[in-house]
Amino acid sequence: MLRIAIVGCGKVADQHVQAIHRIPGCKIVALCDRELLLAKQLGERFGIAACFCELSKMLEVARPDIVHITTPPQSHCSLAKQCLESGINVYLEKPFTITAQEAESVVELAERRGLKLTVGHNYQFTLEMLEMRRLLKEGFLGGRPSHLESYWSYDLADLRYASAFLSNRAHWVRQLPGQLFHNLISHGIAKLAEFLDEVVEIIATAYQSDHLRSLGLEDVLDELRVLIRDKQGTTAFFCFSTQVKGLNLLRAYGPSGSISANILTGSLIRSPSRSYKSYLTYFIPPLRNASQHFGNARRNIANFLRRRLYQDFGMKELTERFYNSVRLGDKPPISYSEIISTARIMDEIFAQIYPSRTTDDRRRKTGTDHRLEMVREVSAPLLTSDF
Repeated sequence: MLRIAIVGCGKVADQHVQAIHRIPGCKIVALCDRELLLAKQLGERFGIAACFCELSKMLEVARPDIVHITTPPQSHCSLAKQCLESGINVYLEKPFTITAQEAESVVELAERRGLKLTVGHNYQFTLEMLEMRRLLKEGFLGGRPSHLESYWSYDLADLRYASAFLSNRAHWVRQLPGQLFHNLISHGIAKLAEFLDEVVEIIATAYQSDHLRSLGLEDVLDELRVLIRDKQGTTAFFCFSTQVKGLNLLRAYGPSGSISANILTGSLIRSPSRSYKSYLTYFIPPLRNASQHFGNARRNIANFLRRRLYQDFGMKELTERFYNSVRLGDKPPISYSEIISTARIMDEIFAQIYPSRTTDDRRRKTGTDHRLEMVREVSAPLLTSDF
């Protein structure tokens, strides 16, 4: 029986508790938050008695096997290291750490101590993403992806959720090097990092939407576009938007076709590259796509009836795979190289769009390739444009 603890008892902690309760062979033994009342409230909702306001005390008394860290990212590095130094495996919510340098130091400590780490990129473990990964491994694209596209949207219109950080300059989101982007884009960037080799070129541009500008928040950007190229020649495009509603999508293109996974609708569309004679090209591909959409709906209904389709399926799947890696000594579900690559890409994006918030010393320490510095110099006019 794995003993689980959670540090940070805010809104996202509820999702972690619900996911953990779906996994056999584990038990939540403790909760911790510097605001003890939050830990006690979470404990009352889910019947967890042991609540603490100090991590060291919780580790000493509860002696968990795994700790989920769901605090604001500024504390991720220090809390993860404290757990690892105590011999405990760690699940870190996204973003993994503030910088790639921090990510590398946490990974190095885990490897040195023989412990396991993962990051909360749960959207990589939804049903359609698992199927997409299987098809890519089986060679549906006819080789490695030649181009990738990742789209991630976030709705700022509902101010019940957004007003907390939009109205407060001292809010922890506003203190991040990448501000709003820093807290949200790792899901979409990680989807690209999984399939990219060493990144050699990044061009990022960001601007403020009319909606955000109308609120008078001059220092917060909410529209981001990024071009990426790796050393194998694979290119990628990332789009984050608060104005394009309901778009969380990954597309991969290769020599033999393309494949698209829609996270919001739980659907997967395969498009083989082939030509048809005469007017058949206007009929067969649309009919094939219609058949695939019908198949997606049929599978989603079947999975729902079998209780395999529910909110936070990806979090449960990622968590269970991580627990199994701890139990069996297998590799973690998300590779450490992917975690670090995601952090490095994010470092470079923020260095380009918020240069005044990141120092040259920080950029140098994150291991940013010198070629990226050249790209930033050459593309400087683009970075100030609004497309």
